[in-house]
Amino acid sequence: MITRVMLVLFVLSSALTFANPPVPQPDAKGCSDHPLFTRMPEFRIGRCLIAPFDARKFAVGDGRKVTQESIEGRVTDITYNFTGTGPMPSGLQFIRNYQNAIKQIGGVTLFEDSNHNETTIKLERSGTETWAKVNRYGGAYNITIVERQAMKQEIVANADALANELRNTGHASVYGIYFDTGLAVVKPESRAAVQEIVKLLTANPNLKLRVVGHTDSVGTLDSNMKLSQARAESVVKMMTTEFKVAPDRLTGHGVGPLAPVASNQTDEGKAKNRRVELIEQ
Repeated sequence: MITRVMLVLFVLSSALTFANPPVPQPDAKGCSDHPLFTRMPEFRIGRCLIAPFDARKFAVGDGRKVTQESIEGRVTDITYNFTGTGPMPSGLQFIRNYQNAIKQIGGVTLFEDSNHNETTIKLERSGTETWAKVNRYGGAYNITIVERQAMKQEIVANADALANELRNTGHASVYGIYFDTGLAVVKPESRAAVQEIVKLLTANPNLKLRVVGHTDSVGTLDSNMKLSQARAESVVKMMTTEFKVAPDRLTGHGVGPLAPVASNQTDEGKAKNRRVELIEQ
């Protein structure tokens, strides 16, 4: 009799379970999958973050040598939480799914850790370079995606502001003058900032300037000193050849990483330290 009752209760319990299956939990408000990837089954989005322009670091390499690459562009961070009732997928299952997905559309795997809990993958398509990092931990996993791009420069040097800085402090920092990594050729998108320096000189016919190149602390002191000098001279050359500024009004100097305005321990600080500065002669 006891056995029969227990069986009936079991059947009733089972019937209720199937009649009322677990309700899928909704994703965090405002969050959705990135267009490039679907999600693992039985996971919901616990949190997400989208930044139009930021930087993230990605591991690249094998077990013998691994480096961290800082990639800038549009950032999407998504954390998925497990909502299933079965066993949690293994770390290897996670990263193989994403590695195979990117491989099928022409992407590559750049890193996989020895515990199979993290991978870096990359896709280059239609002129866009997309980096993704998948991390599995506990009952969740995170995917970070950066669609690589150069920052749109929205604020450039202003001749009036430069004049005020020179008048008040004797020097003025110029942001908006760009060079490729390790090179001293002034990039075309720097033209607007250089034109403001020319306006400053035109409005002040007796003004003479030292154009000083600064770098962050990445690399050796000797190489940065030479690079900053070469970059300063490139800016001077651009102004004297393209904009016909009298050569005796400008001299180029390089001080490398020796005069930082921010900490070189962060990407933001390094960006502030990579600058051109004007000093009144």
